[in-house]
Amino acid sequence: MSQHNDKGVALITGASSGIGATYADRLAHRGYDLVLVARDAPRLEQLAARLRAATGATSEVLRPDLTQKADLARVEQRLRSDATITMLVNNAGVAASGPLVGGDLDAIEAMIHLNVVAVTRLAAAAAANFVARGTGVLINLSSVLALAPESFNASYCATKAYVFNFSLTLHQELSPSGVQVQVVLPGATRTAIWARAGIEAASLPASMLMEVDEMVDAALVGLDRHELVTIPSLPDIADWEAYTAARLHLGPNLSRQYAAERYNTVEHASARP
Repeated sequence: MSQHNDKGVALITGASSGIGATYADRLAHRGYDLVLVARDAPRLEQLAARLRAATGATSEVLRPDLTQKADLARVEQRLRSDATITMLVNNAGVAASGPLVGGDLDAIEAMIHLNVVAVTRLAAAAAANFVARGTGVLINLSSVLALAPESFNASYCATKAYVFNFSLTLHQELSPSGVQVQVVLPGATRTAIWARAGIEAASLPASMLMEVDEMVDAALVGLDRHELVTIPSLPDIADWEAYTAARLHLGPNLSRQYAAERYNTVEHASARP
């Protein structure tokens, strides 16, 4: 794959529409060549042709099913072995609506494979490549539902909480090697994920629903600013800083030799040495 400048290649999962396709457009305009990963080959080919005409970017199209181990392994191998890849946008994901009880457990399991297992394995493959070269960018797409699980169903919110916490720890592991990690937490964004989950986006208040261009552009500003956590809709960064400070304040007391006094009975307390 030839590069139209020295930015290298960005591999983008879930690239056929919505957030992934918008990342492809923006990164091509920034000078990246692309590996576009999704199952919808016609859409990927159309996107690749459009970006080539508009920017000169070379786009390779891959059509794996990331919930299938053999397909996922092929993308992992590409991420591990291709020294031209300088960025992974770990965007592919689905939502499953409805409660856990009485829900479609096969659909939920497939969602966990895509939202958690594939994200983890692809990040690990890219990280191995990036650490060896001392450079690279890893972008994981989470959701504000990682911070507001009461707002949606248990299984989807849990997968996005995984991506969020995974990214925080991965940053600690990788940043000494020169690898940049960003986790993006979009709110409700106008993409096809709603329809696929059986949810009518029009039922959401207009004040809550962000256009995908706006979301991705904000996320890339956060990337340029080397933010670890980017929440495109959050007006005041002081609110996030206060949340983080409160969470970290819990740290010294989360694991101690004895239960807190509020759980002690008189008998229990008297039995201590």
